[in-house]
Amino acid sequence: MKVADNMVVHTDTSEVKAVRKIVMELLLSDHPDDCLFCEKNRRCDLQKLAYDLGVRERRMRHFDRDTIEDYSNPFFVRDMRKCILCGRCVRTCDEVTGVHAIDFMNRGYNSVVATFNLSDITKSRCVSCGECVVRCPTGRCIRRTRRSRRPRRGFCPYCGVGCSILMGTKAGRIVSMRGDRSSVVNRGRLCVKGRYGVHEFVEHRERLTKPLIKQEDGSFKESSWKDALGLVAKKLAQHKGKFAALSSAKTSNEDNYVFQKFVRAAMGTNNVDHCARL
Repeated sequence: MKVADNMVVHTDTSEVKAVRKIVMELLLSDHPDDCLFCEKNRRCDLQKLAYDLGVRERRMRHFDRDTIEDYSNPFFVRDMRKCILCGRCVRTCDEVTGVHAIDFMNRGYNSVVATFNLSDITKSRCVSCGECVVRCPTGRCIRRTRRSRRPRRGFCPYCGVGCSILMGTKAGRIVSMRGDRSSVVNRGRLCVKGRYGVHEFVEHRERLTKPLIKQEDGSFKESSWKDALGLVAKKLAQHKGKFAALSSAKTSNEDNYVFQKFVRAAMGTNNVDHCARL
C-alpha cells in the first residue's frame, strides 16, 4: 500500500501482536530445538523475538526439514534447517557485495536459499566475504572460529584501505574479526582476507618475533634489532645508485610515501614500483 496523506499505521496493537505470534509459531514448527547447542544461542534474533512475543511452548505439530548442510567452506557452515527465509543473505550478496552467489529456489514449503543447482558454496561464485554470516539472524550461517568476548577496535592490517575492525578476544588471544559499522571507510563490511585471514597469523607459531641474519653456511641466527638494522644500512650503502624498491599494499599511504622518499633521497634512484599498480 502506498503512503498517503493522513495515513495512520499501527504497529503495536493487540491484533498485530496476535498475527506476529502466529507467524512466529509457524516458523518454530519446523525449526530445530537445539538452542542450547547452537552457536547463535542468546544472540539469535528468532530466539529474542519469540521471547518478546511470549511464545513459551510449541503448540503446532513439529516438522523436520530435509537436512541440507554445507561444510565445504573453510570459514563458515551453512545449515538450511535453521533458515527462516528472511532473505537477508540474498539481499546482502546481491546488493552489498554484488556477487549473486545465492538466491531463493523452489516455492512454498520447499523454498530454500541455495546456490545454483544446490551445489556446494565453494563451487559457486561466493568469495567467502562472510557478509551473509554477519547478517544471518539465526544459526543458518555460522562461523567456524571460536566465539569471542570483549571486542576491541582497530584497523585491518591486511592492506592500506584502512577498514575499521572489531577484534574478538578470548583468554587474551584474537579469535575473530568483524567490521565496525560506525566506520565511514567500510561501514561494517570486510573482505575474506580481512574477516578470516588476519587474526590467524597474529599468533601463529611460525611467526617471526626477532630478526634473523643469514650466516655464511646458509643458516639463520637470531639477532637484535640494532645489529640487524645496522647490517641492512651497511649493505644498502654498498648499492647506492644501483637500487630498486618494491612497495606493499599492506602498508599505509604514509608508510609508502616515506618508503619512496627514502629510495629517491637516500638511495639516489627513481626505481620504485608498487605491487598493486597492475
